[in-house]
Amino acid sequence: MPASTTDRPCLDLDQDIVTLTSAVCDIPSVSGTEARLADAVQTALSRLDHLEVTRVGNVVVACTQQGRAERVVLAGHLDTVPLTDPPNLPTRTLGGADGQLWGRGTVDMKGGVAVQLKLAHDLAAPNRDITYIFYDNEEIEASANGLGHLARSHPGLLSADFAVLLEPTNAQIEGGCKGTLRVEIHLRGKAAHSGRPWAGDNAVHKAASPLARLADYQARVVDVDGLTYHEGLSAVGIRGGVAGNVIPDLCVVTVNYRFAPDRSAAQALAHVQEVFDGYDVRLTDSAGGARPGLDLPAARDFVREVAADSAMAVTAKEGWTDVARFADLGIAAVNFGPGDPMLAHHDEERVPVEQLRDAEAALRRWLA
Repeated sequence: MPASTTDRPCLDLDQDIVTLTSAVCDIPSVSGTEARLADAVQTALSRLDHLEVTRVGNVVVACTQQGRAERVVLAGHLDTVPLTDPPNLPTRTLGGADGQLWGRGTVDMKGGVAVQLKLAHDLAAPNRDITYIFYDNEEIEASANGLGHLARSHPGLLSADFAVLLEPTNAQIEGGCKGTLRVEIHLRGKAAHSGRPWAGDNAVHKAASPLARLADYQARVVDVDGLTYHEGLSAVGIRGGVAGNVIPDLCVVTVNYRFAPDRSAAQALAHVQEVFDGYDVRLTDSAGGARPGLDLPAARDFVREVAADSAMAVTAKEGWTDVARFADLGIAAVNFGPGDPMLAHHDEERVPVEQLRDAEAALRRWLA
């Protein structure tokens, strides 16, 4: 059920894509607080007679039922990372009609959500049946991800021949995604007073060797189904010590491995364990990647029609996205949406208004 509130914002889906994106962004929805935006999305879509709307927690699903031969999913998450201080909302447009829309969520990924909403409003009889999915908690731990919960509780709502995740890609097509895992390397020592360090065994000093292995590591560059993925093995955190006068008896180095989709999560873990052979390596988080799947008929059709009459190239998604969840369900999926992914989560997050228009026009050309 929608969260009860006396302040329910409204979304006018008759607005142009830039104004609508601004309105969506101006409803704050940091992970865990998406209820108001989910309410607004549900209310706006429920007014459209050509859609069947379902609410599961703070996930909103809207489906056309035209009896078409093919069904596609357009998916996007409602949440953002936290606002800046002072807040980078409300949105503002700089540079006029051909300028950029600034503010939290403009890139990751409320521009894409606005494109979904605009198409859902305008396409009463699309050439393919469409399932629009708006989900919560993408920006935090995988166990909270609303799309993952939906796949487990209502898998039928995700049934489709093809899926497009409207994550920011500069309005270019990005295939598949890399997998990701994190491990902790636990290094043990012996505590002692720092005035008599010879009485202990400094665990932090022992981090030098695994860090040297990382510094010398040569990451793979891998071709998978014609797309090039760049792997990375990086220390992303280190902790140790309890006081300024105590030799630490424990140091933990956190390592993140971003691996090409030719490896499973199990194979990726085995590789990391091999790199750190002899150390206490503990897996803390893991999510497999997704092969591009561009050889599948639905994907070929998408690339041909969306990239028509343009120099649009298809490249690899170098991060992890929820296309991996669709891949796990046997559904080919790509990433395609407005916004520069290098500006996702950035304090100066902004999207060129022309990319909002381009992404809407490309998907409309495919579906109308």
